[in-house]
Amino acid sequence: MKEKPTREQIVEAADRLFYERGFEHTSFADIADVVKISRGNFYHHFKSKDEILRAVIEARVASTREMLARWEAASDNPAERIRSYIDVLIAHRTPIMKYGCPVGTLCSELARLGHASRTEANALFGLFRQWLRREFERLGRARDSDTLALHLIARSQGVAVMANAFHDEAFIRREARMLYAWLAQYCPEQEQTHE
Repeated sequence: MKEKPTREQIVEAADRLFYERGFEHTSFADIADVVKISRGNFYHHFKSKDEILRAVIEARVASTREMLARWEAASDNPAERIRSYIDVLIAHRTPIMKYGCPVGTLCSELARLGHASRTEANALFGLFRQWLRREFERLGRARDSDTLALHLIARSQGVAVMANAFHDEAFIRREARMLYAWLAQYCPEQEQTHE
């Protein structure tokens, strides 16, 4: 199998380190060590940590778009699609308990730092908001679709924060079940067929 281009390896390593250690606490040397390249080769691809951050955000936006497209392709049912969003809490419970939500932690850190890229990072939440709003509209909730989308995002972020604080897998599973029940009240006829 062909090895990934160096630039792509750098972005993947930086993405993982920014998630696990935070942007502020990750250095060029940390990333270069993971990729196993010299600093000179590193600077050939990126001149600053901010350039790497922009590349990481672009990669996350692209992968989020791909994930949302997969969810859309997997089901015509908007309730099932929204459940896919909730399912992420369960599917990624181990890293969430250890590091929190990758989107939420990056956005919070960049906001705290007053970093110029915080708007671009927040666009990740914007993608989820827009997508969820559209799915709630398809459920016949056009009037409050944005409110419901924001509530679901906020609730899932709260779950991630508390799961990270307490490292409690049972809590994540319980909260996911509560979110499924919350969703069911907006689409009971569709949820009955899922059970």
